[in-house]
Amino acid sequence: MPNPSFEDFSVGDTLVGEPLTVTRDDIVGFARHFDFQPFHLDEAAAEKTFVGRLIGSGWHTASLGMRLLQQGPLRGGSSLGSPGIDELRWLAPVLPGDALRATLRVNSTRDSSTKPGLGFVGATLSLDNQRGETVMTQRFTFMLARAGTDPLPPRPVTIAEPEPVVEPEDAQVIPFLGEAEIGMTRELGPYAFDAAAIVAFARAYDPQAFHLDDAAARRTHFGGLCASGWHTAAAYMNRLLTTRARDAAYTAARGPVPAAGPSPGFKTMRWLKPVYAGDTIRFSTRLTDKRASASRPGWGLAFARNTGVNQRGEPVFTFDSAVFLQWAPDA
Repeated sequence: MPNPSFEDFSVGDTLVGEPLTVTRDDIVGFARHFDFQPFHLDEAAAEKTFVGRLIGSGWHTASLGMRLLQQGPLRGGSSLGSPGIDELRWLAPVLPGDALRATLRVNSTRDSSTKPGLGFVGATLSLDNQRGETVMTQRFTFMLARAGTDPLPPRPVTIAEPEPVVEPEDAQVIPFLGEAEIGMTRELGPYAFDAAAIVAFARAYDPQAFHLDDAAARRTHFGGLCASGWHTAAAYMNRLLTTRARDAAYTAARGPVPAAGPSPGFKTMRWLKPVYAGDTIRFSTRLTDKRASASRPGWGLAFARNTGVNQRGEPVFTFDSAVFLQWAPDA
């Protein structure tokens, strides 16, 4: 399948893909690996939560958006990657049996000022279900080569097996959001990216050449097999929940554990450097703001800056999140 070129996209274009049905097994399977909150795992457990029913993880929805983008508007080919997402909003839950369809609207096009033959496409991606509801919107930029230009030279990259990681044993009390201090930071521990996991995620959600095959990736400007940006984001969620489970057990021995709810979305996600096979990323989260919810008594929104750093100390990933958390203990 030939890769799309910069000239294939013009401002005002609207490209609609074919629908994809999301099964219960799809929802639960993703959640077990990356977003193991009860409202993504089990109907009975979900009924007792903020959400009240089994729904798909927002990270799962975003990953499916990438799959639908690659299969539809990108025509089964590969871009040159994306520097990141300006804003993503989860507007309605994805339920078992929903059929999602992607619509890409091109907002801007521009040439690269530093790399001749490379262009940037600014776009909005929307996912709609069979009921006509928009479940997710995403404003982002992706990169493409101009037709007929020489490919960018591969970067020098060493691909290796990741070093064994040790699960941290530290634990902290989780404060209710109303008591949480702005600026508090929680280290979330390491996540190792091996080649098999990178390829498995790419086959399911982001089947671009540089995520699927090391030999093909070495011929691209990435220079070696690298993880999908959505794989990096999902790994962050895995580390956040793994750390929270440890902290929740520690907190439960001392008092009530604040409940957590879903997220309405995030802003300014940036993939700063590729995450290669063999890399180990350490994630952290820092509370930057909070506010009580006007629509959900007893709850609030927590705003955080989240980061990932590789084993060489290089920042590879950052984004600003918002999530519902319990504001104070039940009266």
